[in-house]
Amino acid sequence: MHKRFFLSAVTAAAMVACVGSAMAQDKFKIGLILPMTGPFASTGKQIEAAARLYMAQNGDMVAGKKVELIVKDDTSAPDVTRRIAQEMVVNDKVNVLAGFGLTPLALATAPIATQSKTPLVVMAAATSSITEASPYIVRTSFTVPQAAVALADWAPNNGIKKVVTLVSDFGPGIDAEKFFKDRLTFNGGQVIETLRVPLRNPDFAPFLQKVRDLKPDALFAFVPSGAGSALMKQFAERGMDKAGIKMIGTGDITDDDILNSMGDVALGVVTSHHYSASHNSPLNKKFVAAFEKANNGLRPNFMAVGGYDGMRVIYEAAKATKAGSGEALLNAMKGQIFESPRGPMFIDAQTRDAVHNIYIRKVEKVNGQLYNQEFSTLKDVKDPGKTK
Repeated sequence: MHKRFFLSAVTAAAMVACVGSAMAQDKFKIGLILPMTGPFASTGKQIEAAARLYMAQNGDMVAGKKVELIVKDDTSAPDVTRRIAQEMVVNDKVNVLAGFGLTPLALATAPIATQSKTPLVVMAAATSSITEASPYIVRTSFTVPQAAVALADWAPNNGIKKVVTLVSDFGPGIDAEKFFKDRLTFNGGQVIETLRVPLRNPDFAPFLQKVRDLKPDALFAFVPSGAGSALMKQFAERGMDKAGIKMIGTGDITDDDILNSMGDVALGVVTSHHYSASHNSPLNKKFVAAFEKANNGLRPNFMAVGGYDGMRVIYEAAKATKAGSGEALLNAMKGQIFESPRGPMFIDAQTRDAVHNIYIRKVEKVNGQLYNQEFSTLKDVKDPGKTK
């Protein structure tokens, strides 16, 4: 009797294990690692909202398997990001790792993607070298040099010859400084001072005072998404605009998520970027309306479009490989060409980076709200950091 009961229990356990295994195989898992708390929480919020919108619009089944989105908060700490990624690969057996709000977080996870042959889709981080850290990294966001070079071409033709640069002191900020300075100098302009501000808890005031004393034609700035509000506020408090110093920069400083809260000091600020919520295309109008409806009126920013397009790249690769994984899935991500809310784009098959239009924009008031209004387009811009 005891023996029969034991055998029945073993058989039942085996059946449960088989069913569990079958159920696991019936899922296509995406591990989304994002900063959901702390100073860069807006990045995580925007990307998660965009990923969920894409799933709501395109269904939670792909190639006959249920898509499972596993979202984890890495608090912007590289060691936490790495640990979460390891757990997702080993325990959750995810098909794809995605997210990565800042460069150090993407770089910390690159070795795990390489060792486990797991495609890693960078939806936010923007340092040029990221895709070189692992052959399994694909990027759907942008690179800072794409935006910095475009603005350095525009500035000297528009009365801006003498510039001070002010950047956050980490990978993309250093990229912004280098590529803007090199291109502006090549175009006959001059960078008279380069200033770097701590990434965490920055106080811009002493740096802005120095800029005011130097009296350049313009201040070129890069700060990560979410930090532009403090920069613009202190720029106004120091009376920089009244002193005749223009503010220019990459689109991070006039982030759509926080632009309205900056007030009129942001009016006239010229930036270069790959996405604006006011981008005039039917697809973007539909995207913005759907995003705002699903998120209590929240306006999507460039982080959202990186997440939305990242989900598109993952879904299409999953369809092409019948919900595969590893190298087959990675190869199906390379070379994808599609219309994004940002405009036409493709994933460069060699560099695994996003190639897209870069727009020169000016902050203007439209129907009582502030928007980055595009007025010039540079088509199909590749990452200048990889075209040497």
